[in-house]
Amino acid sequence: MSNSIVEIKNMTKQYGKQKALDDVSFSVKEGSIVGLIGPNGAGKTTIMKIMGGLVFPNDGSLSMFGASDTKGFNLARTRSSFMIETPYAKANLSAKENLEKQRIQMGIPEKARVTEMLDFVGLSDAGKKAVRKFSLGMKQRLGIANALLSKPELMVLDEPINGLDPEGIVEVREMLKKLNKEQKTTIVISSHILSELSLLCTDYIFINHGRIIDTLSAEELAAEASEYYHIDTDDNEKASVILTNTLNIGKIEALEDGSLRIYEGLDRIREISKALYEGGVIPTTLSRNEVNLEDYYMQKVQHVGEEEQDV
Repeated sequence: MSNSIVEIKNMTKQYGKQKALDDVSFSVKEGSIVGLIGPNGAGKTTIMKIMGGLVFPNDGSLSMFGASDTKGFNLARTRSSFMIETPYAKANLSAKENLEKQRIQMGIPEKARVTEMLDFVGLSDAGKKAVRKFSLGMKQRLGIANALLSKPELMVLDEPINGLDPEGIVEVREMLKKLNKEQKTTIVISSHILSELSLLCTDYIFINHGRIIDTLSAEELAAEASEYYHIDTDDNEKASVILTNTLNIGKIEALEDGSLRIYEGLDRIREISKALYEGGVIPTTLSRNEVNLEDYYMQKVQHVGEEEQDV
């Protein structure tokens, strides 16, 4: 029996002539934290809206908690919570009043749940302050509190750390990790801050132009992550020629700023330095690094772009 609580197969969504999703397929395992990674307009929010029943696909299938019919979806969504785009709240009400209103509408009997969630997201001191006077970060916290109110088994969060200060970002990250570990809450999350997703997620889905370009686990990313030397000199073009012709280093990547990455000969740093100096090139940066989540994503996007140009 599959332990996936979300299954999307061959899904397409079109707005006019624009394809927001193009034959998208992926699954979300129970107990995982899945990062949806892609630029604006890639299709991340459309996927989340389809999961929440806010829009409907043109083709393909969706199942949640094993359900794929209308009645089953209605039940599945009572076990889920969604924070998509701007968190919803009545601007003239306080945080507490908003959560209390939501608690009643959702039929949640525990009145203490409101206070508990306000404490959890750091809004217990907001008092009677109206939401219209909240900062963006405070609104994000309220949105997360709202999403947690029903004790969901699945949370779908679209840019939940948008507008938070560094301390707030850390707090939200630790909160989500705690929910996942202690309550086994499955989380689907998008964010432009890939360094944060790399500290949080167990799995990644990379999407670009409405298509899935890769999926992998955190363990697989770690295995894929390759080390490299970042080299910047007073003449990078000449440095590239020296590394290729003198040291036979073939795997060299030129970055947009002109600096170089070399993925071979990592145990030959003395030879590299010597060859550059003897060739009349002065290194200004020479550091050993490892490919991170952002690097991996950019490599994938670049690779897909090159394949499309060759077609």
